[in-house]
Amino acid sequence: MNLWDETKSVPVSKEQVWLAYKKVRSNHGSAGIDQISMDEYDANRSRHLYKLWNRMASGSYFPPPVKEVEIPKKDGKIRKLGIPTISDRVAQMVGTNALNSKVCALCR
Repeated sequence: MNLWDETKSVPVSKEQVWLAYKKVRSNHGSAGIDQISMDEYDANRSRHLYKLWNRMASGSYFPPPVKEVEIPKKDGKIRKLGIPTISDRVAQMVGTNALNSKVCALCR
């Protein structure tokens, strides 16, 4: 059985990355483990987005570790929350948008 068609990477366009970045930017998230804030990310935005697009398009993208933050709960306990880097959030949004467009295409 040949699974080549099922395992090939899906083409990722620069436009997909740009649209995902705009969504992530509008959410005003905090810095991840790399400590790069949205303002710092924006200062070198084209470099960051090109690097992300290049790795996603070539199939060599691997997400970095997430920053672990403890959030207090109402009952006094804490829960752990993982905060991904901005680039990883953009990559996740590219995947989410691609999956949502495929699901929407099936609903038509």
